[in-house]
Amino acid sequence: MLRKLNISVFILHLLIFSSCRSELYEAEQLFSEKEYEEAISSLDTYLFFHVTDIKAFHLRARSYEELGKIQKALEDYERIISLNPEYAQAHAGIGKILFNQKQYKEAELRLLRAAKYDPADFDILYLLGRALLQNKNYTLAEEFFQKAKELNDQHARLHFYLGMARAYRGDVLGCAASFNQYVKLEPDNLVGRYNRGFALMKVGYLEWALEDFEAVLKKYPDHLEALAKKGICLAQLGNTEGCQYIKEAASQGSDYALNHLDLCS
Repeated sequence: MLRKLNISVFILHLLIFSSCRSELYEAEQLFSEKEYEEAISSLDTYLFFHVTDIKAFHLRARSYEELGKIQKALEDYERIISLNPEYAQAHAGIGKILFNQKQYKEAELRLLRAAKYDPADFDILYLLGRALLQNKNYTLAEEFFQKAKELNDQHARLHFYLGMARAYRGDVLGCAASFNQYVKLEPDNLVGRYNRGFALMKVGYLEWALEDFEAVLKKYPDHLEALAKKGICLAQLGNTEGCQYIKEAASQGSDYALNHLDLCS
């Protein structure tokens, strides 16, 4: 009799376990289909029976993020860290939220911790490099971008930000190589050239920037922002013709040109 009871209890536990695993699988499917509310509902049920399942908490945190429910996402990430302080993705999740909120110093600290626990995660290294770039730690930013590059050298924006770090460090040849690689990998080459020109202009390489803006304008003569930035480059180089372009772009609605009319006063 006792043996029969034990078998019945075992079967019951097995059925409950199978049902719960099915709910987790269902939540994963719902998340992949961008049905985030439904995924959360399924995960709520699953976590009622499995209160320490880190994977489920992580999936629910990501679902909350996608819905813009940031505070709830943060609560789940903190819950994960209380269960496993070395879970890199929870630190990275918090770091990403802080980065998006422009809290770059705090984001850097969280992402450094994430990189400590998972030094071979491309996304962590890439975002950490961007946070360091925002915090003007250009040398360390370049170091982490290089580590990310070892994992994936086909990521176009990685080369863009690596170029920025090198430019701010004064590495002219290095930044040129990175920006050239960015343009090579950017699906829309003219978008790449425009972005490269803007980056080069920001760090003072005006002649190189001018070449990119002129290439964009040759293809798209009505590109107001390229026109505005071409004018700014020329004005900063002492060419009075630049003010004509700035004023023309401003008259057609370019905010960037309007904000730089002082160059022509």
